[in-house]
Amino acid sequence: MEIVVNTRLLLKNRLEGIGWFTYETLKRITVKHPEHHFVFLFDRDFDDEFIFSDNVTPLILSPQARHPVLFYWWFEFSVARFLKTYKPDLFLSPDGYLSLNADVKQLAVIHDLNFEHYPNDLPFLVRKYYHYFFPKFARKASRIATVSHFSKSDIIKQYNIHPDSIDVVFNGCNPLYQPLSGEVKSLVKQKYTGGCDYFLFVGALHPRKNISRLFQAFDKFRQAQDKDIKLLIVGEKYYWTSEIKRTYLNMQHKKDVIFTGHLSTEELTGVTGSALALTYVPYFEGFGIPLLEAMSCDIPVITGNVTSMPEIADGAALLVDPFSVDDIANAMLRLAQNNQLRQELIEKGRQRRLDFSWDKTADALWKSIERTTRK
Repeated sequence: MEIVVNTRLLLKNRLEGIGWFTYETLKRITVKHPEHHFVFLFDRDFDDEFIFSDNVTPLILSPQARHPVLFYWWFEFSVARFLKTYKPDLFLSPDGYLSLNADVKQLAVIHDLNFEHYPNDLPFLVRKYYHYFFPKFARKASRIATVSHFSKSDIIKQYNIHPDSIDVVFNGCNPLYQPLSGEVKSLVKQKYTGGCDYFLFVGALHPRKNISRLFQAFDKFRQAQDKDIKLLIVGEKYYWTSEIKRTYLNMQHKKDVIFTGHLSTEELTGVTGSALALTYVPYFEGFGIPLLEAMSCDIPVITGNVTSMPEIADGAALLVDPFSVDDIANAMLRLAQNNQLRQELIEKGRQRRLDFSWDKTADALWKSIERTTRK
């Protein structure tokens, strides 16, 4: 088969959730299926590390698509023109964007529909683009893959897509995430928090990640006990809104909040594996890879009781109401004070993490590709 892939989110040292999904699945699929040829479409210069095998041909199409107007131009003109000329067996898009002007079979990976539920969390033009085009992408797709049963149900409900046209392809976790020795943990804590224990958040600082309530909950937690425990925030300030900024500046214990910015995978495995607990409480999430990363490091998890989080945690996390500052703060207190609870969650996480791997993800996506091309 000739398979063309939208790889515009494969960015050197800048991989986020969908970028990691793209990287980990394509790295395995291309190597495992040398009988097929893949064309990777980039919108800028690419790094050779993303050309995973000899059956991959990279191609750069202009313009760089990082704005709604340029999204439209890239997919509806640049990509469409190439697909019409090349006539592949399939166009695979790991970020869900399709080319409405192309008549080839198309497989969209739609990770979640957060913009349908919380549109005001996005910049005006971005949300307008998503609202207009993603229903069209869903109906244009020959088949859809998504990362949780929650997201599948949401796509069915929002866009009236037949359930048989959607495959659930769970995310995986980098095998570098492993339990750390006490010595390594001490070194990591010394580097980032001056040797103090810390709660950890990992992710882009987007409103739906619920950073404001996490700040407020941490303040309540620190006021309720006298241990010098920090909050480590790992991620880029993509949407550092006025509300998030105001909440942070009004914190009594803001000196105990430490921002690392973006970290390499090696650095991130260290800060994850050395945390007191992961505090990941978004109010909307299609999957939540940090949950798996923490479980893989024997770190207990606090997460939300909404959208996909209960499905992914499956009993291996302390679930809280993400809209309740008191609920989040109380969970932090429980984990800081109750070592038995910590150990119970760690053990449940050890069992739950066995259900996920990038090998399983890649195999499931390949099955979705085969279903699409057989139609």
